[in-house]
Amino acid sequence: MAHDATTSRPGYFGRFGGQYVPATLLSALDELEAAFLDARDDPEFNEEYHRLLRDYVGRPSPLYPAPRLSERVGAKVYLKREDLNHTGAHKINNTIGQGLLAKRMGKRRIMAETGAGQHGVATATVAALLGLPCQVYMGVEDVRRQRLNVYRMRLLGAEVIPVEGTSGTLKDACDEAMRAWMGQYEETLYVFGSVAGPHPYPTMVRDFQRVIGDEARRQILDAEGRLPTKLVACVGGGSNAIGLFYAFLEDDVELIGVEAAGLGLQPGQHSASICAGTFGVLDGAATYVIQDEDGQVLPAHSVAAGLDYPAVGPQHADFHDSGRGRYVAVTDEQALEAFRTLTELEGIIPALESAHAVAQVLAMADELTDDDLVIINISGRGDKDCEEVQRLTE
Repeated sequence: MAHDATTSRPGYFGRFGGQYVPATLLSALDELEAAFLDARDDPEFNEEYHRLLRDYVGRPSPLYPAPRLSERVGAKVYLKREDLNHTGAHKINNTIGQGLLAKRMGKRRIMAETGAGQHGVATATVAALLGLPCQVYMGVEDVRRQRLNVYRMRLLGAEVIPVEGTSGTLKDACDEAMRAWMGQYEETLYVFGSVAGPHPYPTMVRDFQRVIGDEARRQILDAEGRLPTKLVACVGGGSNAIGLFYAFLEDDVELIGVEAAGLGLQPGQHSASICAGTFGVLDGAATYVIQDEDGQVLPAHSVAAGLDYPAVGPQHADFHDSGRGRYVAVTDEQALEAFRTLTELEGIIPALESAHAVAQVLAMADELTDDDLVIINISGRGDKDCEEVQRLTE
């Protein structure tokens, strides 16, 4: 394994990370790591990656000053508009990178897991762009509540494979996708969607998503002449949050990750792995997991399908342990209210995942001051969630 400057052991972030996978997948992960490290140092690969981010995805995404939200909370708030990317979320940053890597490795097809469907749509989009067959595993409950994204994936030519599992959500999709990859890794690249899973995925996905924070850092300095005091992003697996946070790690900037408290922090009612989980192993990595005393993974719940996952990326777990990040949780009710609030105040409909970050800033109004400068990562747009929000609230 390669050594990351932020880890104490190769492939680890403090005590979190590693490769807890069947022996049959170790060679596939080693091959992937070697290809990624080679590509990361290749100017031609980087030029193609950033060209597609510019010309195909539409980067840089704007950093928008939100005047009415700022007035509501008593501090200046900016929104990093990942919702304006092609396909409507931050997920495309990572799938462009991994898709190019698949072609570089000579893989004949790609596969993915998805929760809210934005990663599935982004993977299917890149598959169409590059002319690769694509399979996407998706829990049956997520298929129900994200029908628009299922249609988009199929329209793009992907095969969407519904997964029953225990809850029919993202964990089940990850489990089934990992099992399927074991039988076809020689010709298939598993395009993992978050900074979770076995090494090298947490590092690789972070590096493909760090464009968010790199841009935001330049943009806020241009706009305000100073760094923000707080960064706020939702955390399921945690790729959009790491993408924003990573450029500010050495700065005096508070990093706030917002998990899903769901219906409350009782077993089976939430997806707050850091706030209410314990140390364990899931999907190939040691991290915080929502589990019982015997280590059995418990059902997770969130109104946001992309946060409905019972673990968290290992670097987030390390940020929590080291104190570098502050992790909090907001409920479904708070997220639904924030969904409407941002829409009414700024004319921007956020994904339910992103609405968790907005909800946290609204909840912080009493502690914010005129000197605070806050960036919220609007990781995706809310079109995909409108039908579900209507069902739940009207």
